[in-house]
Amino acid sequence: MVDDERDGVRLTSLDAPLGDGLEVTKGDLVDHLDAFADRLVPQLAGRPLSVKRVRPGQEPFMQRNVAKGAPGWVRTVPVWSFGAHREVHQVLCDDRRTLLWLANQRAVEFHVPFFVAGAETEPTGIVLDLDPPEGADFDVVVRAAELVRRALADAGLAGAVKTSGSKGVHVVVPVRGVGPEDAAAATRALAARAAALDPDVATTAYIKEDRHGRVFLDSTRSGSSTIVAAYSPRIRPGLPVSAPVAWEDLPSVRPGDVTVATAPDRLGDGDPWTALLPGPQELPADLVAEGHTIPVARVAAMHEGKRRARARRAAEG
Repeated sequence: MVDDERDGVRLTSLDAPLGDGLEVTKGDLVDHLDAFADRLVPQLAGRPLSVKRVRPGQEPFMQRNVAKGAPGWVRTVPVWSFGAHREVHQVLCDDRRTLLWLANQRAVEFHVPFFVAGAETEPTGIVLDLDPPEGADFDVVVRAAELVRRALADAGLAGAVKTSGSKGVHVVVPVRGVGPEDAAAATRALAARAAALDPDVATTAYIKEDRHGRVFLDSTRSGSSTIVAAYSPRIRPGLPVSAPVAWEDLPSVRPGDVTVATAPDRLGDGDPWTALLPGPQELPADLVAEGHTIPVARVAAMHEGKRRARARRAAEG
């Protein structure tokens, strides 16, 4: 098995398959993360990190708590986990050495919240996650993204777009001077405004059966929710990468074009994500106010699901 050492981190089994069906080696992952460390680490630094890891013969799994046996120089921050009902210690990936250590742990996906540790009530951005229906052509995602861009422009805002590394795209809007609840409200309002521009293309329906073949504008990734970082691989065959895209280039993009194998040629030596992101913006008061009149999607879907279940039982009874 091929081993290596970089920045004081021992890297093992680099020629071994990374995981089942991924068609890459562990070394391919390490080389990609190392090559993009100077662009990836600034997005991760200071933010409680969630990673998705793989192991041959096992299902991929999300890990928030730092792995046992972590070196003493790996920085962590205590975070309350509502899912686990306990405090966990999440990694702060502030340097290349920590990124390489995570790569050696077969950490493939890097997910971060829109806040830095110690400033949880000061969101640094909002995001709309565009999720196309199963089997849809990417062209419909492009059309939906343009609706979001128009809604942003109408509100005096600007955002940057990147592929999710899966089927859809993320539209990210850096913000300042806003609290978590107002940021979440503004995200809901933007989604509603964008969907209203062409209801045949986009929808805010959280329940899948209500989307009817339209692109879902997901406004729920706020608060403590996370987004996969630009340049992060995703756990799919060939390890596609979440790649920045200029708005004018979006129609020519296809998901999966940028992988750990093609990223150096396609993305070059610069940092297009940093270049494409606008500066932090203040959210308009009318947008925030409108959003507070829109129910939180998950909560509304839960109540609607219970209502439908009661209706079914009544019909069957």
